[in-house]
Amino acid sequence: MMKNENPIGLFDSGIGGTSIWREVNKLLPNEHTIFLADQKNAPYGAKSKQEIINLSYKNVEFLVQANCKIVIVACNTATTNAIVELRANFNIPIIGIEPAIKPAASLTKTSTIGVLATKGTITSSIFSEKTKLYSNVNIIEKIGYNLVSLIEAGKIKSEEMKNLLKEYLVPMVDQGMDTLVLGCTHYPYLIPIIKTIIPDDILIIDSGEAVAKQTKKVLQENDLLSSSEEIGKNIFYSNIDTAILETFIPKNSIAKQIVF
Repeated sequence: MMKNENPIGLFDSGIGGTSIWREVNKLLPNEHTIFLADQKNAPYGAKSKQEIINLSYKNVEFLVQANCKIVIVACNTATTNAIVELRANFNIPIIGIEPAIKPAASLTKTSTIGVLATKGTITSSIFSEKTKLYSNVNIIEKIGYNLVSLIEAGKIKSEEMKNLLKEYLVPMVDQGMDTLVLGCTHYPYLIPIIKTIIPDDILIIDSGEAVAKQTKKVLQENDLLSSSEEIGKNIFYSNIDTAILETFIPKNSIAKQIVF
């Protein structure tokens, strides 16, 4: 029997999933959390499906051993490539994340949306199946080569980052995009730069808030919500030096380097 006060577990290929953690923590501040950043193996986007499954399995195994009551796959690439296998092999609720095409399709006025995501997400069968559901919408897909690597290296504000984003986004704008879906949990950290490149009236959508709401719903359905009135404890693990990870998490959080 799972204990209500056990932590929520989250993992990502790196620090990007902390954008999901922020939304979960905002909605469920009394929950304990454990976040695992597999930075040593980032980015996942260029890896094979089997490599992504193997890494994801190892990550969930770590979180299960840490007594997590639920696991959030805070990585689009891991979700679209490994969620089926993870749910088949672990006996706890597992929440996935995928590009927010559905809300974008309902909000677009030009019937043209852009999706910026990793190669692993865009070339996945789940992503392909999802886009087929919206044949009435022109979906411009763009692989964000090297964006995750630059974020993981702490180069968010670099000229290289700005030039890459211009290269990816300007053609999408020229094709009539009025809604941009950020299909990688790293990408919300790029929003300030993205806003300097695309027109103000283009809507930017990510999946963080929706994932947080889904997590709360699943916890309620399984009677796993914490009953504590105290603020939860948050532990962040990385398998490399934690210096960059620490710049993405609250100052009162615990960051630990592990051999993993």
